[in-house]
Amino acid sequence: MADRTKDVIRETDAEAIQLAKTLMRCARFGALAVLEPQTGSPLASRVGVATDIDGTPLILVSDLSAHTPAILADPRCSLLLGEPGKGDPLAHPRLTLICRAARIERGSDAHARAERRYLNHNPKARLYAGLGDFSIFRLEPQRASLNGGFGKAYLLDRSDLITDGPIVEELAASEQSAIDHMNADHLDAVALYAHHFARASGDGWIIAGFDADGMDLASGDDASRVFFPQPLVTAHELRHVLVDMAKSGRAATSANNRT
Repeated sequence: MADRTKDVIRETDAEAIQLAKTLMRCARFGALAVLEPQTGSPLASRVGVATDIDGTPLILVSDLSAHTPAILADPRCSLLLGEPGKGDPLAHPRLTLICRAARIERGSDAHARAERRYLNHNPKARLYAGLGDFSIFRLEPQRASLNGGFGKAYLLDRSDLITDGPIVEELAASEQSAIDHMNADHLDAVALYAHHFARASGDGWIIAGFDADGMDLASGDDASRVFFPQPLVTAHELRHVLVDMAKSGRAATSANNRT
């Protein structure tokens, strides 16, 4: 029988990678699949999701949940991301990540950063994030399968999804101050990023996170993603990129209003 795989899987391109990153960065929840320690049977459950600065998914889970002892016994897991919309749910993009789970040590710098980013993305989790039975895990992606809709299947590897290099730690050190500054003093620019670049509707948009590729925006339960024209090389570039994007967005909006 002829192998039809090559006919089904498209060549991974920049558009596919950007869609996969958008699904990862915008996700507030996902379906986590683990292996039951007692039986080896697959177990799927819903978990809250955010991402670390490098793009690695983060989950905040209770020791009382069935999936927590499962990933402690066997770190192999998968995470399905993507929300269905109107019509056929299979016509909407989704991403399946093949991962290895690693619990972040409470009290460590890595935990402080992960918790900060998780709560920026999921503020309602503040109600239970500090409870002693809750832990944050990084789900380290090994590879991924992207279905962008009918006839749009792609295979991706870790390098397509995760940012490496000095920019990660450098940006982590200044990210929260940049978020606080933009949300306190420049909500007009944030609204411009949301409406012009993300084509998002509604009001009340704030910045929930920065990374080398772009920014995460939130308005209530809605999330959106804006990519920078080029990935940041150093954290010092962030301010200049934000200023330039605001200028170009205002110019484009003004030109549209005149036509």
